[in-house]
Amino acid sequence: MNFLACDLGGTKVLLGIFKKDINTNSPKLILKKKYKSLEWNSFELILEDFLHSECKNITHPFSACFAVAGPISNNNAKIINLSWNISGDGIKRKFKFKSCELVNDFAVQIYGIPFLKKTQYYTIQNGNHSTGTNKDLHAIVGAGTGLGIARGIIYESNVKVLASEGGHVEYSPKSELEWELKNWLKNFLKVERISCERIISGTGLSRIAEWRLSKPDAKKHPLRKYLKELKISNNLRKEFPEKICNLSNKGDSLMVEVERIWLDAYASLLGDVALQELCFGGLWISGGTAPKHLINFKSSLFMKQFSDKGRLKDILKNIPIHVILDEEFGLFSAACRAKMLLK
Repeated sequence: MNFLACDLGGTKVLLGIFKKDINTNSPKLILKKKYKSLEWNSFELILEDFLHSECKNITHPFSACFAVAGPISNNNAKIINLSWNISGDGIKRKFKFKSCELVNDFAVQIYGIPFLKKTQYYTIQNGNHSTGTNKDLHAIVGAGTGLGIARGIIYESNVKVLASEGGHVEYSPKSELEWELKNWLKNFLKVERISCERIISGTGLSRIAEWRLSKPDAKKHPLRKYLKELKISNNLRKEFPEKICNLSNKGDSLMVEVERIWLDAYASLLGDVALQELCFGGLWISGGTAPKHLINFKSSLFMKQFSDKGRLKDILKNIPIHVILDEEFGLFSAACRAKMLLK
């Protein structure tokens, strides 16, 4: 039986038809297609085009899972950026699926963990696997456009997803420099508090760079002119994090500092999540930035910040840490959930 998976975001919709892989029990991709969200008036029109135009020569999918960028309530979701209202039950009836489920696009990734292949992730810490620890509990953290956190209990083939809004907890500076950054951000954004997502995300990396470039010693930096253009172009803002990383990789001292602040905050948050969840099954680093920063995640500086938790630092040595390398892990995870719905 075929099943359908979808990663539905504000800018793109990625759809795929899968079947069971006999050898690994993982989803096996048959075909996929990417759509630009803004070019369509509704999600149902996209789905209709995909099923009727792209999938006309294959068996109609039995089940479907849609990973949706937004909160889910009673199998319904609203994509705020697009003003789309999506009903899982309505889609099930219209497209004649036997089962259909909407899942938050970050929480859905928990479903993919048991089916990961070695090529899809990299282990940066094996963990000591102490006796008596709960190896069924996993946590996943991912910085992309925003900052996602989810937890899950995985026991054999059973998966229980525990959603979280942990990315919006208070950002806690650990140095005078970070305290200065936090206060600058509060004034710049005109907000009363700064969440971790304001720092640990692609947008956060850009804001750190804006703060650093606002200092007197950065007056002649080439990105100062670029900042003026950011105010009138959203497309340029989307490209800004990549420019920062490229300059950092080339040894630009200011952008090296910016990236270091971002990575230190990320490592510290990961350590906090590990302590809070005691996820001895694994702590997974996901999101759009994960594959690009693998070399940094593997560094001794990053791991030092991760484990800098005073008297409890030894606990963190027991927690396995993995980096998701698959850039389409959201679609893969939705496919894993759709496969579970076949039962």
